[in-house]
Amino acid sequence: MEDRLVPMPEDWRRALAIVAHPDDLEYGAAAAVARWTSAGKEVAYLLVTRGEAGIDTMEPAEAARVREAEQRASAAVVGVESVEFLDHKDGVIEEGVALRRDLAAAIRRHRPEVVVTLNHQDTWGRNWWNTPDHRVVGRAVLDAVGDAGNRWIFTDLAEDGLRPWDGVRWVAVAGSPEPTHAVEVGEEDVERAVASLAEHRAYITALSDKEPAEYAREIITGAMDELAGRTEGRRAVAFRLYPRG
Repeated sequence: MEDRLVPMPEDWRRALAIVAHPDDLEYGAAAAVARWTSAGKEVAYLLVTRGEAGIDTMEPAEAARVREAEQRASAAVVGVESVEFLDHKDGVIEEGVALRRDLAAAIRRHRPEVVVTLNHQDTWGRNWWNTPDHRVVGRAVLDAVGDAGNRWIFTDLAEDGLRPWDGVRWVAVAGSPEPTHAVEVGEEDVERAVASLAEHRAYITALSDKEPAEYAREIITGAMDELAGRTEGRRAVAFRLYPRG
């Protein structure tokens, strides 16, 4: 039997969630976000792209418009009002200093104690290869947390008023094949997470013949049911937690 997951720390107030695409957070972290915002915590979203390459039957410019709107509606369902987009190119996000700088700037601006991102490992579990965008963004987030706190890196940000922020205490990675912690969620949190994913109607319709709400419920509850053996049967969202010293 796999080890039980440790409860994720709760003694924080602000989180910034950074992912590559609209819908990335809804496929795993949204129920935890719903739990956090209900408890009065502040959560903001930063999307590196607008997901313009994500719908085969829709031209990129239109897909970007539709997916941005769906993401904003989705975030609102779980109590997130701040949703920002960086406009890197979907599918071909470039790893490197430019991305790290953009993410460090956002971390300095939002000044979170927790940064949430998506699985940056090569695979989902044992068999499913992860996409380049997820790998690049997840790894850049881990690096940018350090960059944000170092006054000698990206000195131009400080000149623009973005002072270094060394207050990130944890990076929480959703969808990791090697989770360490879990956020227990209630039935209302689950329902909000289902509704949040279902807001991505155009994207889900292109993927599945099922109604968005039915599709979303299967995804959300299925993932939680798989986790039940490590959470004493309680529904939860799993994260790999990287603490900072």
